[in-house]
Amino acid sequence: MRIAIDARHIQDFGIGTYIGNLVRALGAIDPANQYTLVCQQADQRRFPDLPPNFQTAVYSHADLEKIDHIAFPAFLRRMSANLYHIPLNRVPLLMPRPYVVTVHDMSRQLFAGAGIRNQFSMMRARRGLMRAAKVITVSSATRRSIESVLGIPHDHIRRIYNAPDPRFAEHAMPADARAAGPGAWEHERQRILQRYQVDYPYALYAGNIKPQKNLPRLIEAFSVLKAELDGDIRWNSLRLVIIGDEISRHPEVRRAAAQSRLGGSVRFLGHVPFDTLRAFYESAAVFAFPSLHEGFGLPPLEAMACGTPVVTSNCSSLPEVVGDAALQVSPDNVFEIARGLKEVLTDPELRQRLIRAGYEQSRKFSWERTARQVLETYSEAVRPR
Repeated sequence: MRIAIDARHIQDFGIGTYIGNLVRALGAIDPANQYTLVCQQADQRRFPDLPPNFQTAVYSHADLEKIDHIAFPAFLRRMSANLYHIPLNRVPLLMPRPYVVTVHDMSRQLFAGAGIRNQFSMMRARRGLMRAAKVITVSSATRRSIESVLGIPHDHIRRIYNAPDPRFAEHAMPADARAAGPGAWEHERQRILQRYQVDYPYALYAGNIKPQKNLPRLIEAFSVLKAELDGDIRWNSLRLVIIGDEISRHPEVRRAAAQSRLGGSVRFLGHVPFDTLRAFYESAAVFAFPSLHEGFGLPPLEAMACGTPVVTSNCSSLPEVVGDAALQVSPDNVFEIARGLKEVLTDPELRQRLIRAGYEQSRKFSWERTARQVLETYSEAVRPR
C-alpha cells in the first residue's frame, strides 16, 4: 500500500506524541508499505532516521484554514495513495477516500456549548467519520461517546489504545549530556532541575492547558494541601509545577493562582524538551491529573513509567487506563483532590504500592502492539466493501 499520514500536528503536546510514536513504531515493524508524512517545512527535522519506505511531503497550510478544505484534498490526490490517515477528528470537507480517522476525544463537542456554531461542528464531525473507511478510537470511553453523541455505528469503530513513549522507561542520555558512566542519568537529571532552579519537592501536572483539564481546581486543591502540610517538615516547601501550553494564553489559570495567594509556590514552565519532561516526571513527589474529560489520558501512564505515584480522576477514560495503579478522586471536589494528594505524600505504604502498580500498568501498553493493530485497520480499510 501507499499510505499518506497527516503529520502537521507533530509539535502538539498530545496528538504530536501520538503521531511521532506511531510513525516510529510503524517504521520498526513494516518495511513493505510505502509511507508519506505530510508536514510543514519546519517539521521535517522531527522525523530523523526514517526507514527507506518513509518520506516526507511539505504542505504549507494548517488544518484550521478554510482553504484547507479544498487545498489539502487536492494536495493528497496528487500522491495517488491507496489510503490516507487523518490522526485527529478534523476531516476536510472534500477529503479523498478511502481514509482512516483517529479520534482522541470528544472534548470539542462536549465542552463547546449548544450554539449554532457547535451544531455545525457536530454535523461536520459526524460527516467526516461516516465517510471514513474506519474510525480508530483510543479508548472504550471515547468509542461510547462517538456512538452516543455522533451516532457512529459500533462496527465502524475500532478501539486501539495509545501507549507511553518507550523512552520514559529508559535512561538513555540526551545529546547534550555532560555526565558519563555509572549514575550518569542521575547526574544529568539533577543538572536539568538545576537549570530550572528546582531544589524543592513538587507536585507535577503535565499536559495541555484547556478548560476540561481542571487546572483552576487543581490550584485550589494545592492551596488547601499547602495549608494542611504547613507543619510537616518534609512537605512544607512543596510546590506545584505545571508543564504544558504557554500560560499567557490561559488567563483563567493564572487568575486561579493569584486568587489562591500561593505566590511562588506555583510555577508554569510551558513546553519543555523530552529529556526535561522525563527528568521532571522522575523527580516529582506526586503526579496530579484531575481532568474532567480524557479520550485516553497518556500523562498518567508516562508518570507511572517513570516511577511516580499518580492521583487522577475517577471519570471518563481514566479508570480504564490507570486501573488500580493510581489513586482516583472526584475531579469536581477540590477537597477530595487535596485529600488524594495528601494521602500519597504522607502514606509510605500507599506510595510504594502505587509506584509498583504503576510500573506494571504502564507496561500493559505498547506502541508495537498499537502499530500492528493500526496496520490491520489499514488493510481492512482498503478492502472492497
